[in-house]
Amino acid sequence: MMKRKALVALVGGVALGTIGTAAAATALRVVSHVDLGRYVGTWYEIASIPTSFQSFCTGGTTATYTLLPDGKIEVTNQCYTASGEQKKAIGRAWAADPATNAKLKVSFVSFLGFWLFSADYWIIDLGPNYEYAVVGHPSRNYGWILSRTPTLSEDVLAGIRSRLAGQGYDVSRFRMTDQSRFTPEATGETS
Repeated sequence: MMKRKALVALVGGVALGTIGTAAAATALRVVSHVDLGRYVGTWYEIASIPTSFQSFCTGGTTATYTLLPDGKIEVTNQCYTASGEQKKAIGRAWAADPATNAKLKVSFVSFLGFWLFSADYWIIDLGPNYEYAVVGHPSRNYGWILSRTPTLSEDVLAGIRSRLAGQGYDVSRFRMTDQSRFTPEATGETS
C-alpha cells in the first residue's frame, strides 16, 4: 500500500511538474513596446474568438481608444445586432506593465469612480506602422485581430494566423467579423 501511494505521489508530481514546465514554456508573449499615442484611435475588428459578451454582435465591430489626461485610456466598443441596432460599451484601460505598455488591464464596470473586474488585454502582435494589432489573453480563450481599416490583405492575415499558432492559439477558433455592411455610408452615420 505504501509503495502504491509513493508511486501515485511520484507520478502526480512528475505530471504537475511537466504541466507547469509546459505552461511556462508556452507563456503568451507580448510585443516589446507599445506607443500608446500611436495605438489610440479607431480599430476595426477583423476576427475574434467568439465571447459571451459579444454574442449579440453580428458585425460592424469597432474599438475606439482615447488617451485621457491621467494616462488611462477610454475604451468605446461598438457593434451592430442582427436587427441593425448599434450597441456600445464604454470602459477604461490602463497599463499593467508601464515599461512596455503591452500588457493592459481593461474594465467596463465602474462604481463610485472605481473601475472594477478588470481583465487582461495583452498586445501580442502589432504592425510596424500600427496598421494592425492582435490582442490576446494569457488563457488563449480570448483573442482579437484588429485593423485600422475594415479589411486586411490575405497575406497579412496569413502572417498573423501563423504567429498566433506559434503562440499556442487554435486559429480555427477565430471567426471573421462582417464589416462590409456596416460602413458609415451603409448605416447612414457621418463623422
